[in-house]
Amino acid sequence: MSDCIFCKIVNKEIPADIVYEDNDILAFMDIRPTAPGHTLVIPKKHFTNLLETPAELAAKSINVAQKIAPAVLKAADAPACVFSNNCGGPAGQMVFHTHVHIIPRRPDDGMHAWGGHETPAEEIKTMAEKIKAAL
Repeated sequence: MSDCIFCKIVNKEIPADIVYEDNDILAFMDIRPTAPGHTLVIPKKHFTNLLETPAELAAKSINVAQKIAPAVLKAADAPACVFSNNCGGPAGQMVFHTHVHIIPRRPDDGMHAWGGHETPAEEIKTMAEKIKAAL
């Protein structure tokens, strides 16, 4: 996609601080990091989101994220990280090219995990049945 910023990075049309590259996957620093060390892992081929990405390429993206996350944590001096993927605008996706975030976390970083809320067991069971039916 000619207007996709991540495709432009893949094609070396715009600069990025690349930390990993192979034939299929590219990893580079997020230019608007949530935390120091925030890294993005993308397939080089354009797919809008993880749901549209072929399973083999999605798995390779996760495998690369697993491979480089320890280096991200070491470089950021962080004990933990979040692997994150947003599929679609309402989920917070801002760049519509499949990508996985590696976000280093520290106990005192001020970031909060998303909150769940108490839900009656019957509601959970009903939703589980709907999901199984949709499969």
